[in-house]
Amino acid sequence: MTKKNLSQAYVDKFINQFSVKQIISMFDLMPDVVFWVKDENNHFVYANKLLLEHMGVKSLSQISGLSDFDFSPAHMAKQYYVDDQKVMNGELVSNRLEMNQTKSGDIAWFTTSKRPLLNEEGKAIGSYGITRHLEKTSRSLAGMDALKVPVAYVRKNYMNNICLEELAEITHLSISALERRFKKFLGKTPKQFINEVRLENARRLLIESNSGIATIANDTGFADHSYFSRQFQKLFGQSPSAFREENYSSHS
Repeated sequence: MTKKNLSQAYVDKFINQFSVKQIISMFDLMPDVVFWVKDENNHFVYANKLLLEHMGVKSLSQISGLSDFDFSPAHMAKQYYVDDQKVMNGELVSNRLEMNQTKSGDIAWFTTSKRPLLNEEGKAIGSYGITRHLEKTSRSLAGMDALKVPVAYVRKNYMNNICLEELAEITHLSISALERRFKKFLGKTPKQFINEVRLENARRLLIESNSGIATIANDTGFADHSYFSRQFQKLFGQSPSAFREENYSSHS
């Protein structure tokens, strides 16, 4: 008997035999992956067990109808909201570097991907996504040491001038090999990673300090204030001054 490709009709019939609930429950089998589904108003309608643990709740009913603002610091929740709105409008978020809190309250780095949730007519009715703890994910990857070392170095020295030669040297790789590792494991170049680490820390300082924006730019490794503002706008969807004003007003 010769093998042949299954018809699309057969595939569709087979897939329709099991429920969406059964599919999304598969994410509970992935111990390092946080998974969620939100409606068009950015309210949680599903979260896997790992996310429920991270939020400090025991059942899905405890988060249904709530949003990131109920579980995360305001400036972080704001960025998640902005991302969700972009996704609803068709913009994909892939391997985005984000800073968040672990269950212990420590700040850690995560990579996040989000997609729109579409109905049968192709209309966006919500969004879904996954997040992976950067350091925990790195430990499970081949070539972990070659990624862990430069990531830790950037996180510690982001406020200083960091060149690729420097990162390559401490990692014992050529610059081209280093760039390939970053692209493979993080989906971005070393320069993009450095930039995003700096911008995440700048966003934190805009909330936690009263320093001027130019001072914050300089303190996070940006010598050019205008370049800093452009990059901040590009990553977070608003200027540093607008971000600070919005978060100050939300707490007043």
